[in-house]
Amino acid sequence: MWKQILPAFRATLLITVVTGLLYPAVVTGISQVLFRDQANGSLVTKDGKVVGSSLIGQNFAKPEYFHPRPSAAGSDGYDATASSGSNLGPTSQKLIDRVKGDIDKFRKENPDYNGPIPADLLTQSASGLDPEVSPASAQAQVPRVAKARGMDAGVLAQLVDSHVEGRTFGFLGEPRVNVLMLNLALDQQFPVKR
Repeated sequence: MWKQILPAFRATLLITVVTGLLYPAVVTGISQVLFRDQANGSLVTKDGKVVGSSLIGQNFAKPEYFHPRPSAAGSDGYDATASSGSNLGPTSQKLIDRVKGDIDKFRKENPDYNGPIPADLLTQSASGLDPEVSPASAQAQVPRVAKARGMDAGVLAQLVDSHVEGRTFGFLGEPRVNVLMLNLALDQQFPVKR
């Protein structure tokens, strides 16, 4: 009996050490050397204080800031510890009511925008924490943000254009604007007049 148990115990111990300790330590070490920023959460600091992550969406609700996509993460949205989509299907009355509410909210907050509302301002991402919006979504918010900051909408539209990130590797995904980075640039270049 010990002939079978002892080798099985040794194999379990070896696999535990290799896959549970050595492999994670090596991968963590390599990540810290080659991808330090990403390995530590892509944190964004302002004046020495962490204000967010460039990879995780957060809620901006004031009129002088660009707003992100809707979020289903957590009870109030944008809870990184409860990342998930709503999993509501296209025939769900709850989803239909939420989208109608988001349309009404967008029209109320952005009365100077008359075009079609970009879909990503009405739909939630799979994680509920998408940090980016489409360039069209950012441009749709320009009149509101410019008015709230008392600035020229054309200048603000240029700032949005300067923050458009292209497709990854030139062919993956869609052009996008990181909401946190845009709002930080906005505060730096055009502070809110109080």
